[in-house]
Amino acid sequence: MRMNINGRHFDIQLNDTPTNRALMEQLPLTLDMSDLHRNEKYAQLPKPLPTDSVRPGVINNGDVMLYGTDTLVVFYSTFNSSYSYTPLGKIVDTSGLTDALGEGRVSITFSMQQPHH
Repeated sequence: MRMNINGRHFDIQLNDTPTNRALMEQLPLTLDMSDLHRNEKYAQLPKPLPTDSVRPGVINNGDVMLYGTDTLVVFYSTFNSSYSYTPLGKIVDTSGLTDALGEGRVSITFSMQQPHH
C-alpha cells in the first residue's frame, strides 16, 4: 500500500490478514487525519474492518494499525502503550515521515502500491 502526504510517498508493507484484505476494498481512500499526543495521526474509516487486536507494548515509528474496528492510525514516534490494536503493517522507509506529517491535521491518500518497472 502507498501513502501520499502532500506529494511525498511512503510505501507500507502490509501483513497478509483478513483485516488488510477488507481495507484494500476501501482503497483508494483520502483521510483527513488528526494528531494525537504528537506521535500518531488517526482517522475513521468509511466502513469497519474485522479485527485481531493485540497489545503490542511498544509502538514503533512507522507502525500502521487499526484501533477498534474503524480507526486507522499511523504512528510516527516510538513509545510504550497499553492500548490494543490490530497490526496492519509498517512503513518501509520512515525517513522524512515526521516532517511530512507535520503538526495538527493532515490529508493522507492511501492507495494500492504500483509495481515498479
